[in-house]
Amino acid sequence: MYHLWVIDRRKFLALSAAALTVPVLGAAKIPVGLEMYSVREEFKRDPMGTVRAVAAMGYDGVEFYAPYFDWTVAQAQDMRKLLDELKIHCFSTHNGPKSFAPENIAKAIELNQILGSRYILLASAGKITSLESWKPTAELLSRASDELKPHKLSTGYHNHQLEFIPLEGKRPIEYLAEHTPKNVVLQLDLGTCVEAGSDPVVWIKQNPGRIKSMHLKDWSKTDGYQALFGEGEVKWQPVFQAAENSGGIEYYLIEQEGSKYTPLETASKCLTAFRQLHKS
Repeated sequence: MYHLWVIDRRKFLALSAAALTVPVLGAAKIPVGLEMYSVREEFKRDPMGTVRAVAAMGYDGVEFYAPYFDWTVAQAQDMRKLLDELKIHCFSTHNGPKSFAPENIAKAIELNQILGSRYILLASAGKITSLESWKPTAELLSRASDELKPHKLSTGYHNHQLEFIPLEGKRPIEYLAEHTPKNVVLQLDLGTCVEAGSDPVVWIKQNPGRIKSMHLKDWSKTDGYQALFGEGEVKWQPVFQAAENSGGIEYYLIEQEGSKYTPLETASKCLTAFRQLHKS
């Protein structure tokens, strides 16, 4: 059963009021969601209340992270009812390798279909120290792509710094792109890409149609991932242009690993900054 925890009513109403002042996103065809890892402690205590708070801020949807896989069918159904009530969507789920195991993938498919998700994404391959050792990950993604297609689902991979740091003269993310089908999404985490010294715009243009979602996480030399969206090193306007002109972007996802504000306040501030920076 879900743990019951109620978000302070005054804070909830304040967030709701703040959301009303946010200008409507110009390119409404590209929704923006929240990666729920950003509010993980709140979500653990009260999944339903936290999703309500996220919707009140003005987010169009969410990406549920790995713990969703432990939900029962009934829990997933209850969450879908709430999403429908709030008129927001589950765009995708963030998964560990466990979700892709032969004995588990049927459950992953069932839960994602209930939630309305279109993408079952692999969050990480763990620490890998040789280029050849990325082969099993590429094979896992290729196999999952075939298994998910009949269910109208797709898979993809989420990068961290590791994938953009060369091994034996090639970046692992390049290896994965070359050794997986074109319909395997390359979910781009902007902050980690930039921290690793790579140019995200070049990467997007090199992989047209495969950057269907992004984690809009900023990074700065002074504040690391504590930098709020728009306050770090990422050059957002060129990123948006590349994503929308060639990347094949279908939805954006705000992700924040912490700040001087509470997680819910941080999520609200990041959405406001996105609305202001995303002019199209």
